[in-house]
Amino acid sequence: MAKITIAGGGIGGLVAAMCLHDAGHDIDVYESVIEPTELGVGINVLPHSVRVLDELGLLPALDESAVRTGALMFLSRDGTRIWTEPRGLDAGNPWPQFSIHRGRLQMLLWNAAASRLGPDRIHTGHRLTHFEQSADSVTAQFTERPGDRDVIVESDVLVGADGIHSVVRKQLHPNDGLPHPSGLVLWRGAVRAPAFLDGRTMFMAGDDSQKAVIYPITPPDDDGIALINWVAERPQDVDMATVSWNREVDVAEVARYFEDWDYGWLNIGALIASSDAAYEFPMVDRHPVERWSFGRVTLLGDAAHPMRPNGSNGSSQAILDGEAIAHALSEHDDVVAALTAYETARLEPTAKLTLANRQAGPERVMQWVADQCDGTCATSHDRAHTCIDSAELEREANAYKQLAGFDLATLQSMSVGQ
Repeated sequence: MAKITIAGGGIGGLVAAMCLHDAGHDIDVYESVIEPTELGVGINVLPHSVRVLDELGLLPALDESAVRTGALMFLSRDGTRIWTEPRGLDAGNPWPQFSIHRGRLQMLLWNAAASRLGPDRIHTGHRLTHFEQSADSVTAQFTERPGDRDVIVESDVLVGADGIHSVVRKQLHPNDGLPHPSGLVLWRGAVRAPAFLDGRTMFMAGDDSQKAVIYPITPPDDDGIALINWVAERPQDVDMATVSWNREVDVAEVARYFEDWDYGWLNIGALIASSDAAYEFPMVDRHPVERWSFGRVTLLGDAAHPMRPNGSNGSSQAILDGEAIAHALSEHDDVVAALTAYETARLEPTAKLTLANRQAGPERVMQWVADQCDGTCATSHDRAHTCIDSAELEREANAYKQLAGFDLATLQSMSVGQ
C-alpha cells in the first residue's frame, strides 16, 4: 500500500482517487476550490472511459444525470448531411456514450469519491504551491484558504491532476511556457429548449471558418424540453499572456453569426439567442512533453496532456489515466518503477491524440466537403452530400476511434477480457 497525494479534484483526479483506493492505497485529494459547485457546460464521456466508471459502480448514477448518446452527425453549414454514425450502445459497443453537464459529472464523482474514501480525505481550499522529494518520500506544500495557512503533506507519491495551468507540471517542466493557441475561440452555453430529432443525437455543423457543436445533456422532460449544450467556434487570434478564461460575453454577439443556420428541425441562431449566458474560451492545448514521471511525482489528465476538444476526448483520457496509474501501482512494488510504467502506457497514445486533434480530429470531414463541394453535390431525397465517398468518411471515423482507443474491436476485446 502506498500513501498517495493527489493535487486536483477534477474529473481525472477523482477517478484516479477511486481507482487507487479500490486497489488498496491510502489516498488524499487536495482541491483548490473552496466550495465545489455544478459549474460549466456539456461534455461527452466515451465508451472506453465509461467502462472505467462502470467498474467503479457509477453507471446507475450516470443514467440518472446524463443522456445515452445514440448518434453523431456531421453537417455542412446549410444543414446538408455529410456523415452519420451510431454511437455508444447503438453502435454495438459494450458500454454507452454519455452526454452530460460537466458540473453534474464533477459533483457525481465528488460525492462518489467522498463516500468511498471518506469525506475527510478530500480537502477543499488547498492550492498547491511547491513540492520537494527525496529517495523515500515527496513533500507537497499547499496554501489553505481562507486564512492562507501553509499545509505540508508528506506521502509516497504526488499525482499532479491540477489542470492545464498545473503547478506540478510547471515545476517539472519550467520551460513549458504558456498554453499553445489554436487561432480559434469557443463560445459555450446551455439552454433549456425543445429536444431535436430523437433527443439523443449530437451534431457538428460548418467548417474551419465557423462551426457549431450541439447536443442534449439531459433527456427530454414530459413537455419535450431538454437542456441543450451548444458550442460555437470561429477563428480569432488570442494573446495567451492576457487572455481571460471563461469570460462571459453577450449572447446576441454570438447568435448573430448563426442567424441563417436554420435546419427546420433546429434553428441554431435562435437556440443560442435564447440562452441566458455565453462564455468564451480560447481553444488551446500544450505541446506533448517527453516525460510525466520524475521519481515519486507524475502528471495526470489535463496536467499531463491538455488537448483540443475535437473528438470529445479530454475527460475520457483523464479517466483512462486514473485506471492506468492504479494498475501500474498494483503491478509494481516500487513506486518509482510504477510511475515509469504508467507513463510508458499512457504518454505516447495521448501525445498522438493531442497532435491529431490539432488537425481537427474526425471533424475535418466538414472542411473536406467545404473544399470539394460546389453546392450541387447533395442528393435531393435525403439532403446528403455525395462529393466524398461514404467509405472514405467511414475510414476516417474509424481511424480516429482506433487512435483514441474506442473502436468497436478494441471495446469488444475489453468486454471479453473482463
